[in-house]
Amino acid sequence: MLLSLAVGYRFKSKFSKYAEITLTQNLSGAEIAEQMLRSNGIYDVEVITTEGQLTDHYNPLNKTVNLSRDVYYGRNVSAAAVAAHECGHAIQHAVAYPYLKFRSAMVPVQNASSKIMNIIIMVMMFGGIFIAKSFPYEIVIYTLIACQSVITVFALVTLPVEFDASNRALAWLTTNGIVLKKEETMAKDALKWAAMTYVISALAAVTTLLYYITLLLGRRD
Repeated sequence: MLLSLAVGYRFKSKFSKYAEITLTQNLSGAEIAEQMLRSNGIYDVEVITTEGQLTDHYNPLNKTVNLSRDVYYGRNVSAAAVAAHECGHAIQHAVAYPYLKFRSAMVPVQNASSKIMNIIIMVMMFGGIFIAKSFPYEIVIYTLIACQSVITVFALVTLPVEFDASNRALAWLTTNGIVLKKEETMAKDALKWAAMTYVISALAAVTTLLYYITLLLGRRD
């Protein structure tokens, strides 16, 4: 948890720092997103604004690149990096990037697993005696392991999806002269710390899964 907080703080500080660096090309995040989509032959994806800070994402269901206001209107390195990264996901969708397809297919199962785990944990916290009498301990642990396994696979598959989107973003920004050499270094640094948040999430998922497995093995001993 402390590591996650530290990485999250580092990413936000990097984003704020590079948000003060105006792009030499003076393009907004929205303009960059539009250009990147069109240059990749994508015309059915809309670039829109979304509320909040760092809430940027690509929605494959309605084919929209959702950019926070700071990114949508921003004409700085951070806005360029984030906007291009989200367009990277749109490109993955367009070319049927296998890891993205697998991750998207896992979303319903991952959501169901998270809900089941939350219910079990809540019942264990406030109704431990009830669950102890109603269900054998091993069944509860097996269920937790099964659900956490899904969450862990989802977190691990997310890593290549995010890294690939960043690679696509940086390649396009530099090839098309949207960022200069110094700006490229800044954009790469910002995206690196954004990716680190997903690395920590994956590490936490693996650690939690191992914890539940040790509970089961300890019970058997």
